[in-house]
Order: sequence, then C-alpha cells, then structure tokens
Amino acid sequence: MNHLNLSFAACGFLGIYHLGAASALLKHGGTMLKAVKVFAGASAGSLAATVLLTAPDKIKESKDFIYTFSEDVRKETLGAVTPRYDFMNRLREGIEAILPHKAHEIAENCLYISITNTKSRENCLVSSFASREELIKVLLASCFVPVYAGIQAVEYRGEKWFDGGFTNGLPLLPTGRTVTVSPFCGRQDICPEDKGHVDLYFNIAMQDVLLSPANFERLRQALFPPSHAKMESIFQDGFEDAVKFLRSENWNSVDRI
Repeated sequence: MNHLNLSFAACGFLGIYHLGAASALLKHGGTMLKAVKVFAGASAGSLAATVLLTAPDKIKESKDFIYTFSEDVRKETLGAVTPRYDFMNRLREGIEAILPHKAHEIAENCLYISITNTKSRENCLVSSFASREELIKVLLASCFVPVYAGIQAVEYRGEKWFDGGFTNGLPLLPTGRTVTVSPFCGRQDICPEDKGHVDLYFNIAMQDVLLSPANFERLRQALFPPSHAKMESIFQDGFEDAVKFLRSENWNSVDRI
C-alpha cells in the first residue's frame, strides 16, 4: 500500500452506493485511506470522491441530500427532463451546502475529476482548482448530461464541458494501484456481484460492466431514482461490498469489524 488511488465510477443517482462504500471505508478502512494519495471520479463518482476527500464528516449530509434530490425528481412528471425543472441549480445548491470553504485547497492535486469537452469530445482529468467556485464548476460539468440535465453545457476556463462519464467513466491513475468503486456489477474492486449470469462484459466509457438484467435495471435507476427504501438498500449494498473488499485485502483495520 505504498501508493493507492481511489476512483468512483459515473452512475447518476446510484451515487448513493458510493456513499455507502465511503461510509464503510471511513469506519473500517482507516489503514487503506491513509495510503490513498489521489481521489478520482466521474459524474456522481466525482461528487463522492470530493466529499470523501474534503468533507468526510459530511457523508450523512450528502446521503440526506441525495434522498431529497431523488424525491424531488420522482415527483416531476417526466423526472429530471420535466420542462422548467432546474436539475443543475438543485445540484449546485447541494454541492455548495456540503463543500467546506477551503475544499479547493484540499483538493489541489489530490482530486482528479473527469469532464468532456463539447467541441473536441476529448476527456480531461482536472486536478487543479483556482477557487472553491472553480471546483464547483468542474463538479457540475462532470455531472452535466446533455438534455437530461439541461441544454447549456457548463463553462469552465472559457470552454464548454459535459459529463466525464461519456469519455472516462472510471478514471485510472498512471501511478500506483487504483482501487475502483462502481454500483454496476463488473470487474471493479468494490461492486455488486450478480449471480447466475453469462460471463459477458461490455465497456461503458472505460468501465467493464457485466451483461446482466440487474445491470440494465441499475442503468435505469441511475437516471430515474428508485424509491427511498430501494435507495437505502443500495447504500447498504455499497457499505457491505466495501467491507468485503477490505476483508479480501486483509488490511489491519478490518479486524475491528
């Protein structure tokens, strides 16, 4: 564990899974977290990475925000794409309420956020933030799904950007080992395990995902959040899957579980 990175996959409202995994790592994975040099993520994964790095004490508050946000979307006739529903403004409100004032300083060169350029369609991993507002803009860009979240892409440093999940949905860092987290069953370190399936995978923006009915249902839930009870179950799945991973690695802090 000389150099670890921790990366969270793009996953929409299934980001609740990431918060469950983050909770387990905070409670039982202290040994691992001390070795993590870089946190990374795309879309909802970038939000989870940012909270875990800059505001680990705000995991519960983040969880409550996702529940409220999900409930708001479920109430809309067409979900997030309902005319006049301002998805991005609601997301900004949550981010601003949770991030500490010096979040950008904590994140500098320790947080990598995946975003996509609207013109070139090329991916960019942003790791330097001039201000808290700039960090917020990059997070919003990483979460901006065209049409679903609005019409106008997010402007950052004079260019327009959208969801990093389209081009690099699970950032892997070039140095050290990157521990990967995803709410989709696949080849990630921390992820659900679907049983009774054909062992076929498909790649979604750098993320190997199992071809299974459960994963197709998860794709739907990522855009159209399920009930509060189901969200709570997904949170718990993230927690338990992270614990399984820690046990499989035989890291010291697991002994206290």
